[in-house]
Amino acid sequence: MERYSIIHEKNPREIVLLRGSGCKWRRCTFCDYHLDASLDEEANFQLNKQELDKVTGIYRHLEVINSGSFTELDKQTCNYILRVCKEQNICLIHFECHWLYREQIQNLRQEFTNIGVEVKIKIGVETFDHDFRENVLHKGIGEANPMHIAAPFDEVCLLFGLGGQTSRSMERDIQTGLAYFERVCVNVMVENSTPVKPNREVIRIFLQEIYPKYIENPRVDILINNTDFGVGA
Repeated sequence: MERYSIIHEKNPREIVLLRGSGCKWRRCTFCDYHLDASLDEEANFQLNKQELDKVTGIYRHLEVINSGSFTELDKQTCNYILRVCKEQNICLIHFECHWLYREQIQNLRQEFTNIGVEVKIKIGVETFDHDFRENVLHKGIGEANPMHIAAPFDEVCLLFGLGGQTSRSMERDIQTGLAYFERVCVNVMVENSTPVKPNREVIRIFLQEIYPKYIENPRVDILINNTDFGVGA
């Protein structure tokens, strides 16, 4: 498992994949990232500290992911992230957060603002098609519309390459993301341990019709493989 990397292209930054207690929602039909978790807080902290110690501040920009939400990181790790930000002169940090924890975002922002660090929060929506998102993917966002979803968040993740998606639906999702969020991260579905499998025809359509339109867009990250940021396994 690679847990530290440097992204040199769009939005240059360092990125760390930390380990927390695990996603509390854990109902998304396509996701098994919650398996990267432990209830042993001390073991998590020791692992996380090892990766955070690799941060150099080369771009003064850090992204923290943990196969869940920032709220699932232990207190020692959270305090250590603050320490690393101060020591390495980080001025911008990104975290991920499930819709369940949206009311805790403001407290996190304030904690980092107090040390002069701007916070960006990313939510995994996967699609803005309500029926597909809630009845097929089981995201747990409910009836919220794009404007409502975007209110507490800054960035959004989309998931493409699933049966039922079309060129039009994928284009609409990206355009909606760009209209309401600062940045969009497109993930292409890869084979994992869940029953949801990549649809090769949908992926072909994405690569031929959608990918060329957005690959150079500075506000759009595209991960063909889930390790394209240099972390994961």
